[in-house]
Amino acid sequence: MAGFLARRFLSVLFVLWAMTVLVFAIVHILPGSVAHMILGEFATDAAIVELEERLGLNQPLYLQYWHWFTGLLRGDFGQSLTMERPAAPLILEALGKSAILAGISIVLVAIVGISLGIHSATHVGTWSDRGLTLMQYFFIAVPEFFWCILVILFFAAWLGWLPATGYSPISEAGILGWARHLILPVSTLVLGLIAHISRLVRSSMLEAIESRYVLAARAKGLPERIVLRRHALPNALLPAITILAVDIGILIGGIVVVESVFAYPGLGRMLIYAIDNQDVPLMMGGMIVITTIYALANLAADILYAVLNPRIRVSGTAG
Repeated sequence: MAGFLARRFLSVLFVLWAMTVLVFAIVHILPGSVAHMILGEFATDAAIVELEERLGLNQPLYLQYWHWFTGLLRGDFGQSLTMERPAAPLILEALGKSAILAGISIVLVAIVGISLGIHSATHVGTWSDRGLTLMQYFFIAVPEFFWCILVILFFAAWLGWLPATGYSPISEAGILGWARHLILPVSTLVLGLIAHISRLVRSSMLEAIESRYVLAARAKGLPERIVLRRHALPNALLPAITILAVDIGILIGGIVVVESVFAYPGLGRMLIYAIDNQDVPLMMGGMIVITTIYALANLAADILYAVLNPRIRVSGTAG
């Protein structure tokens, strides 16, 4: 197990390093000057020279990358060009708000999605299974931005039950006021992912129920709930764990859209702000943070996969 963990951790480190090279290259090696991109086409030569000196853009590319990379290792993401403040605290503050959305969403997706998938697999052909199947296809097919518009119109504009935009910390609005600002964004994020996970768990559970080891467990006279919990469910969850890690990446992409629509001050909205205002340090730092989260989520999925399936620890690979 230690060797498996070491290999997976080293691969994550390599991916993160490769992403720093890719992010740096996208910003600095593409045609055009970074200073021109930031200041605009009508910037004076003096302003461009001053900005290049301030950002170190007049240095060789390998030195620029080294300074930026070593700064990342120290937790220094540079200085925000538009806010004139260190980028790291800004990114971490926005990340904390996005983590609230993402954390609540992924917990709901895992609990509700897996529960619905198990129910469908154990009630095949019933009205509840058919209804869930129809809803799964519907929620998977409809894009997130449509749900954003729909829930704002229905719950905020027509009924007036929930705020359409913004965010209020617990210290100012209390728990209820804080939660009211999260209901619509979280609901929009989880609808499609719950349908996705529940559909996958249903298929995996049906395959596990029809397997030989489940038939052997039933032949031993074990109660059905024990057969399902101890023999069918652990194997049925293996594909779901991998997909949940992938869904974290989908969730990150969805957060960018949802935070923009609901004016939620998270990392996704900050990235949109950085791109619109050509704030290169803020943009590069945000992209690295998102990459790190996605890589760590996949590492956690591989570890959990190995715990549930000991054969992975022997072969040294995860699905």
